[in-house]
Amino acid sequence: MRKLIGTVVSAKMKKTVVVSVPLIREEKKYQKTYTVKRRFKAHAEEGICALGDEVVIQEVPPMSRDKRWRVVEKIKTNDKQVPTKE
Repeated sequence: MRKLIGTVVSAKMKKTVVVSVPLIREEKKYQKTYTVKRRFKAHAEEGICALGDEVVIQEVPPMSRDKRWRVVEKIKTNDKQVPTKE
């Protein structure tokens, strides 16, 4: 099972978070490396992850149409407070 490290970019759903993972690719002709960001929907219980947290996600059998990943652990917590609308 694959494990990836990424940042939570959306935590608006109940038990799902969207994690952005930077992946390094190499251009074939000139052998130049560049970064591509992929977004994965991952299963997380309510209250585990917040916007900006750095997490480890692991590949699992399909949980729904889009979810094939689960949050395994939280590496770093975002200390900045997100402003709320009043």
